[in-house]
Amino acid sequence: MKHLSTWPESARANIVGVFTDIDDTLTTEGAITADALQALHDLKAAGLMVIPITGRPVGWSIPFASTWPVNAMVAENGAVALLHNSQTKQVRKIYQQDLATRTHNYQEMQRIAQRVLQEIPGTVMAQDSAGRETDIAFDHSEFHHLSKAQIQQVLKLLQEEGMTATVSSIHINAWFGDHNKWHGAQWILRELTGRDLKQEIDQWVYVGDSTNDQVMFEHFTHSVGVANIRRFEKELQHLPAYITLAERGAGFDEVSRTLQR
Repeated sequence: MKHLSTWPESARANIVGVFTDIDDTLTTEGAITADALQALHDLKAAGLMVIPITGRPVGWSIPFASTWPVNAMVAENGAVALLHNSQTKQVRKIYQQDLATRTHNYQEMQRIAQRVLQEIPGTVMAQDSAGRETDIAFDHSEFHHLSKAQIQQVLKLLQEEGMTATVSSIHINAWFGDHNKWHGAQWILRELTGRDLKQEIDQWVYVGDSTNDQVMFEHFTHSVGVANIRRFEKELQHLPAYITLAERGAGFDEVSRTLQR
């Protein structure tokens, strides 16, 4: 990972938009800080598209999708997108899976969640689970701690059940389907603009902080890890191209200021 200051101006000049993780990338200690929120406003004022993409549930995401200066918000690791209508003040949900598939998957996920809780001592559901529609999540670092061994046990069980599973900075997330943050990013750009992200990937940047962001680091020409990504560095097969000096929301603000130089 090179320091962000080495990102060539010639490459930055072509950037049209930013995809970003939320937890521990935009937020600090669970809340968005004033500098990170101002950074979102500054990016929008500069004419860039901004789309947060998170493992957080759709229910948790709605208040932020309706108040942050973003073009859309993708929740539950690419499964659901939230579109805010500034005129009606309403937030509309769109999904990658149809209702019948979501209903069947939801029932299966509740069964598997109970299996995890019963078979792996010390596991708890994420506190935001009530807002989840297309995945399940277990807390490993937000309000409850799991060891690396416990995290691996949970992942093994989920994968045995045929689920896609990933680890964020705070949660273990699992779902049915092949969608992920990368697929979600392509999907929402098509929905918003009709454009193909793969065809303009060198005009976008992704900002993240943990292992569930590495699919984005793998595909984006321009990717940035905020400084706290160092704690996951040994676990990442795909590292971001650049890293900030500052952690979390201050790191995102650093990215925003770099883009506007």
